[in-house]
Amino acid sequence: MKKFVLFFLAAFGMLFNPAQAQKMSYIEEMQSLGIVSGQGLACEASKYDTFELLARAIMISKAKSDAEQAQGMEAYNEYKVDTFISKVKDGFYDCRSIAEAFDKQAIFKATLYGNGTIKMPDGTVITPRHAYDATQVYKKEPNARERYIKLYTEQTRKIHNDPAFQRALRERQMQDGL
Repeated sequence: MKKFVLFFLAAFGMLFNPAQAQKMSYIEEMQSLGIVSGQGLACEASKYDTFELLARAIMISKAKSDAEQAQGMEAYNEYKVDTFISKVKDGFYDCRSIAEAFDKQAIFKATLYGNGTIKMPDGTVITPRHAYDATQVYKKEPNARERYIKLYTEQTRKIHNDPAFQRALRERQMQDGL
C-alpha cells in the first residue's frame, strides 16, 4: 500500500512539473489525472469537484483531435475507476493523508477561463483547439462516491453468485488442498 501512496504522490509531481509533463504523452497524462481523480473521489477530498473540472478542461484543451480526446476520456475514466476500486478493496487505507495531499496540489493554482483556455501554475497557457464553454465541462455529482461503491458491490455480488465462478473457486480450493 505504501508503494501505491508513493506512486500517487509521484503522479502529482509528474503532472505539474513542466519538464516531466513535456515527456508524458497525452494519454499518459490522462491516465495520471484519472489515478489522482480516483484517489480524490475515494478519499472524499474536499477539492475533488474542482479537480474534476480542471482535469476535464485539461483533457479537452490538450487534445489535438476529437479522436484523441475520446481516447483520453476513456483512459481517464478507466484509471479513475481502477484506482477507486483499489481504494475500496484496501478499505480506504490512509485516506486522511491522501485527501490532505490531494487538496494541496498545484493544479488548484491553475486558472480556467470561460473559453477553455487554462493558465497552469507554472505560467504555461493551454489554448484549446476550439473555444468551448468551460462551465459545461463538469457538473457536480453529489452522490458519485456512493454510486461507485454501489456499482462495485453489485458487480462483485454478481461475480460471486455466478455458477462458473463458484465452480472455478471450488476447483482452485481443491488444487490448494483446502
